Amino acid sequence: MPASNFAIRLRQGQLLIGPIVSLPCADVAAALSLCGFDWLFLDAEHGPFNPQEALPLLHAAGNFPCIVRVPAGDDYWIGKALDSGASGIMVPKVGSAVQARDIVARAKYAPQGQRGMGLGRAHGYGTDPGYMQRANLETVVVVQAETKEAVDNIDEIAAVPGVDAVLIGPNDLAASLGVPGQLEAPVVMEAIDQIIAACKARNMPVGYFGVTADAVQPMINKGCTLIAMGVDVLFMVSAAKTQLAKLK
Repeated sequence: MPASNFAIRLRQGQLLIGPIVSLPCADVAAALSLCGFDWLFLDAEHGPFNPQEALPLLHAAGNFPCIVRVPAGDDYWIGKALDSGASGIMVPKVGSAVQARDIVARAKYAPQGQRGMGLGRAHGYGTDPGYMQRANLETVVVVQAETKEAVDNIDEIAAVPGVDAVLIGPNDLAASLGVPGQLEAPVVMEAIDQIIAACKARNMPVGYFGVTADAVQPMINKGCTLIAMGVDVLFMVSAAKTQLAKLK
């Protein structure tokens, strides 16, 4: 069975740009899916909704690729997000290969993993018997490298079968390295370069988050391909301030 087009593009290392959806509003997800992005980053970690409550956002986005960032890499959160029809899951603060392998196992059906069997939007509510045969290829697993532990273990994390990409979280990474808010501090940039180099050595796609195009462009230049750029609420605030400033 072929993987989904989004999974193929990610694994091939194509540049994929998507915004963070932090507001529990289906219309926001629908509108952003029409803006020319490649994917949506539904944030059930920091957004005021959980993976179950992401279902209306997934419905609104239709067949547009959506990755749900779950609060934790356990069966409950991963299963809920995938059964709801997400293209894949993203797990924050993954610091070891053991943790990464456990996440993959929870996201994949047997024999590759231990994902529980159930019926939901992903399965066409029981009308798509082929889903379980396709799911292991179509489901995207992204782990976040955003701690000193992840940097120390990045070679092993990047080698875990079933992990499709490693996404760098620069804000938490800076805090973990003792320089909160200093995203361009030498120790942070050295850690980012180490993550990128380890991923490249394993042909592992690597991603990065930034709030503006200017923030992510240097990392695209370094080879990052899974790009989370911007946040829904910041887009709104920035546009509002810009237009208001023209009248005052």
